Amino acid sequence: MKLYSTLTKGIFLSFMAVLLLLSQISMANTINDLLSVYTEESGTQLNAEQGKQLWNKTYTYSKNGQKRSCTSCHGSDLTKNGKHQRTGKVIKPMAPSVNPLRFTKIKKVEKWFKRNCKWTLERECTAQEKGDILLFLSKQ
Repeated sequence: MKLYSTLTKGIFLSFMAVLLLLSQISMANTINDLLSVYTEESGTQLNAEQGKQLWNKTYTYSKNGQKRSCTSCHGSDLTKNGKHQRTGKVIKPMAPSVNPLRFTKIKKVEKWFKRNCKWTLERECTAQEKGDILLFLSKQ
């Protein structure tokens, strides 16, 4: 009975390791695919340092003077949960190193870039900006 339990535990852990590996491969493919698209669309090399600066830059909302940045909701430590500034909803960590499901779906990445860029910058981000930010985030 103990041998069966040990085997079952081993099979379960192996299965979980394979799932984690597959999600990391999927994430890497999605990030690489998006980075390729953004590089092609922008026509220039992407820059993680520029992405970091954009991520941390504070913008003033034109309608009420409120200060906004990516860190307003996501926080400055990307390995920790963030909190939406208006709704209070918890936002899972942006760092793929602790959140392997981050950046695994192109449609979802594009949706959030569109929504968050409009909220923070009052416009959609350019391909260069999205690429720089994604490159920065992918290294976290």
